[in-house]
Amino acid sequence: MTAEEDALLRTLEARVTQVTLEYKALKDRYAALSRIMEEKNATIAALHSQVDRLQTDYANLKTAKMIDISSEDMKNASA
Repeated sequence: MTAEEDALLRTLEARVTQVTLEYKALKDRYAALSRIMEEKNATIAALHSQVDRLQTDYANLKTAKMIDISSEDMKNASA
């Protein structure tokens, strides 16, 4: 093997090593981002549930207020 071929082979080995290390780093980063995304999705689902519950509570409160107002009107009308 000539000196030029030997140098090219060492350069190739170094670059393959760099690519392998970069792949491992990206794989770890992807796993971390996937975990973060799962946590965010769980948080979003919980917040959607909370919004639904609050909307129901608000609708019930409006209904109760309308009934209260109607009851007061009936009392005033009969007085």
